[in-house]
Amino acid sequence: MNLDHINIKAPAELMEAEKRFFCEVLGLHEGYRPDFSSKGYWLYSADQPIVHLSQGEQILPGEHQGYLDHVAFRTTQLDDLLQRLQAAGIEYSSNHMSQLGMTQIFLKSPSAIGIEVNCIDTKA
Repeated sequence: MNLDHINIKAPAELMEAEKRFFCEVLGLHEGYRPDFSSKGYWLYSADQPIVHLSQGEQILPGEHQGYLDHVAFRTTQLDDLLQRLQAAGIEYSSNHMSQLGMTQIFLKSPSAIGIEVNCIDTKA
């Protein structure tokens, strides 16, 4: 079994901020989305729509949303990612894991979703 996509449901303004974040900072791109009754976007990595954004009402105060901690992505473009994060003024932390040959970058999306990007070392 493989993960197909994540879906983020947010009010229109926040959905647009999420789109800018995933495209401009994480390097995804908008692509084909079927004609659903709700507004939204499918954001692609290569030819796979891995982040779905859909417009929905704001979460009510005190409404329990579950225990999802974060979503993780994988890349080999550490330097490019760090440049985009710095240019956008996004705070992040990092952890180099030499045993796994990767650097982990931790940040939050505009709607406070935890994002982990595992940057695989390409220098041998």
